[in-house]
Amino acid sequence: MNPARTETYEHTISGLLAKRVDLYHEAERIRDRLAEIRNDLSALDRVLHTLGYAGNLDTDMPRQKHERIFGQGELTRAVLDALRDAPEPMASRDIAREVIAVNEQDARDRRLLTEVTRRVSKVLRIQSQAGRVRKIIDATSRTTWAIALRV
Repeated sequence: MNPARTETYEHTISGLLAKRVDLYHEAERIRDRLAEIRNDLSALDRVLHTLGYAGNLDTDMPRQKHERIFGQGELTRAVLDALRDAPEPMASRDIAREVIAVNEQDARDRRLLTEVTRRVSKVLRIQSQAGRVRKIIDATSRTTWAIALRV
């Protein structure tokens, strides 16, 4: 093995940091493109239905792999963390946006936001029954959530 030409790993560290930035930007471009494609597919589906297409679009498509969005307990931890860090009670959709941002996913993807909001609502109901969060309904009948205060 050849001895190192420098005493530190400065060149290696800077090269790895530059590569990390490149990969981050590439992932960002891919996420943006994926969100665009999903929105385009939704638009095509709406047009097909408007034009009278009566078939089932899901069965006409090739089988898709359904990837797990969250690991076991990951969403619950993310929801509770978002509520702990929040200065005021939050709506489930706002919590979903926060969770999506923390997981570095694209919050502009409407389908993803709807799916995560649905899952967040379920987590909140379960955590409410366990006494960890409390449901707050304001004067406009808007439901918000906050961490339950322990006495």
